[in-house]
Amino acid sequence: MSTLYMVATPIGNLEDITLRAVRILGEADTVACEDTRHTSRLLNHLGLKKPLVACYAYDEAKGSARVLGLLAEGRIIAYCSDAGTPCISDPGTLLARKAREAGHEVVPIPGPSAFAALVSAGGVFFKSVSFEGFLSPKPGRRRSRLEELMSREEAAVLYESPHRIVKLLADIADIDSERYISVGREMTKLHEEFVCGSAQLVHQDYAGRQSIKGEFAVLVSPAKKA
Repeated sequence: MSTLYMVATPIGNLEDITLRAVRILGEADTVACEDTRHTSRLLNHLGLKKPLVACYAYDEAKGSARVLGLLAEGRIIAYCSDAGTPCISDPGTLLARKAREAGHEVVPIPGPSAFAALVSAGGVFFKSVSFEGFLSPKPGRRRSRLEELMSREEAAVLYESPHRIVKLLADIADIDSERYISVGREMTKLHEEFVCGSAQLVHQDYAGRQSIKGEFAVLVSPAKKA
């Protein structure tokens, strides 16, 4: 049986790719990826030319079936999501499960992750943390889930788009205006920014901006013990 490597790739700065990831990408017979255009840019930067197989998030079953066929032929496959670690708010879970069920070895190649980057720089103390990823875009569901997460004595990490970040911060501030939060924007990229402080002050900061761009991760500190 063959091997499927789940390869973490940079979330922004291409220098963050690991030496092991470069080696595995170079040794792989085929690179499976979330988006061939995105992964092609990374491979070109590394000076690698590899056959690519698309595993789009909206049709993981079809892409996974193609990769399983290649694994059955004995090929070594490296899988990359667009950025960061596969299966953390990115596709790849179905492929990893199906490959293992078919008897293939599935090997993680750890590396960059927006979740880990924010936790390392956010300055929030915690013993445990929940990774929530993207909340529902529906206001009622988002608010309900936030209330549940913020009632716990553990931190929470959320991802959000530039179009909804102000609404998310408004909800957090409304639930607990003094809760300490850290917002990471465009982490590892040219315009990387961290805004930390009370939920109220962080919301006011972003609400007062004329334009908001980039990718966001939010670290919310745990609720205090009663």
